Amino acid sequence: MKTDNKPWFWIPLLNFASGLPYAVIISVSVIMYKNLGISNEDIGVYTSLLYLPWVIKPLWSPFIELNGTKRKWFLSMQLLISIAFLIVGFTIPMSGFFIMTLAIFWVAAFASASNDIASDGFYLLVLPKEQQSFFLGIRSTFYRLSLLAGNGLIVLFAGYLEHKYGDNTKAWSYTMIAVGFLMTFITLYNFIFTPRNEVNAVENKEAHHHQNFATIFVSFFKKKQIALVLAFILLFRLGESQLLKMLSPFLLDTKDLGGMALDTEAVGIIYGTFGVGALTLGGILGGIAISKQGLTKWMFPMFIAMHLPIIGFILLAFFHPASIYYIYAVVILEQFGYGFGFTAFMMFLIHVAEGESKTAHYALASGFMALGMMLPGMLSGYIQQYLGYQHFFIWVLLATIPGLILSRFLIFPKDFGKKSEEV
Repeated sequence: MKTDNKPWFWIPLLNFASGLPYAVIISVSVIMYKNLGISNEDIGVYTSLLYLPWVIKPLWSPFIELNGTKRKWFLSMQLLISIAFLIVGFTIPMSGFFIMTLAIFWVAAFASASNDIASDGFYLLVLPKEQQSFFLGIRSTFYRLSLLAGNGLIVLFAGYLEHKYGDNTKAWSYTMIAVGFLMTFITLYNFIFTPRNEVNAVENKEAHHHQNFATIFVSFFKKKQIALVLAFILLFRLGESQLLKMLSPFLLDTKDLGGMALDTEAVGIIYGTFGVGALTLGGILGGIAISKQGLTKWMFPMFIAMHLPIIGFILLAFFHPASIYYIYAVVILEQFGYGFGFTAFMMFLIHVAEGESKTAHYALASGFMALGMMLPGMLSGYIQQYLGYQHFFIWVLLATIPGLILSRFLIFPKDFGKKSEEV
């Protein structure tokens, strides 16, 4: 096959291959372990630790940058992820599966973080600059579709198998094997259709030889307001990090434990279809709002929109409405608000990365963001068990306040993010 650049053939599934492993490792694993009898405390601690590779990926990104081609890296990592998911599937029926599957997920998480580094670099090297802004939206769309596949279709499939076999262990074993084969297909597709000509690879490598990673690293910590910026990045998701870990257990737990007593299929439908649709719509509208009027005008309102829907979960926990449509409404509002508000947060991270070495600085900023998700998430199960779901959600709402306060002191260009009206 000719290896000239045909972005529509390779960009969609290359980005799908970034989002799907992340969704399975970070989100689907929570539901799987819950249905296999693991406690909320252990789920909170150990699945939060799976964030670590995304936290520290800036530390080994220069090695990927300077050794081998990006294409070889992401193909190797996707193959490793495929094998890891297959092994998880075969390991689930064994005694001691929890520790073994976590170890394998860790390997898959490091491979997924490395795949992200290589895929991002490949996109910048191979795609002409005049096409990059257009296909940025395509990348985002297919990344979100991969989250839909993970949080929706895969969970739905597992729920169907749970009902079919009446055996959660067999259901999740078959599900993870199916995910492994799906990743194998995606890897093969990317092997066939991704271009083999990294046109700027030599020049890029030579440029990096003239840079000292330590210098780049230090320059990040010399940025204006950096102490305040890092405090904001770490604290902004303090509430959300705990909410995300305990939402699926809340929906799955029985009424006597304070949960909503839904089955796996219902959770897959709610979060993987309606939820991702609302998330995508919120993200699109958030991007339009910032592009028209700038980040200064929209940052605080977007953050409020992101956090207020937590009130809906407080009401669900206290009143336990019989109709599932109330749950649909709360989840749709929460996901829409999250997509709308998180756009402002990501735009701020782009501002933080502005200047020389923006790729490395963005990786560092996103690493601190992942750290802000990992540490509170580790404690979320213990906090939920101590407080109960009702007071846990109140605590989550209160935990959003420090980030909101810090956001009022951040300084950035007034019209940052606003689309230029020049033709």
